[in-house]
Amino acid sequence: MPEPIIAWQCIGCGKLDAPQTCIGVCEDRKVELLPAHHYNDAMAQLGEARAALAQWHNLAYRLLQTTPHNDAWQLSYRAFQAEMRALLDQQRGPY
Repeated sequence: MPEPIIAWQCIGCGKLDAPQTCIGVCEDRKVELLPAHHYNDAMAQLGEARAALAQWHNLAYRLLQTTPHNDAWQLSYRAFQAEMRALLDQQRGPY
């Protein structure tokens, strides 16, 4: 993860200057900034989402690779259902 940029912020208008205070030769352009904790929270959620997707991918891959015997398809189907329920319960979020 990139290191945060240290800047100076005006306590009046909120203007930011980095990496040092402006000497008057800069050209201002609009940029979008956010607090580092918002970025860190988003990166943590992204990591969780990637881990969840990997679990679902693994389950789907195993389902595609499984060919149960003619007399055992129901047992196999129910085993996959149980695993899917467990994943859903584990990953149940605020949505």
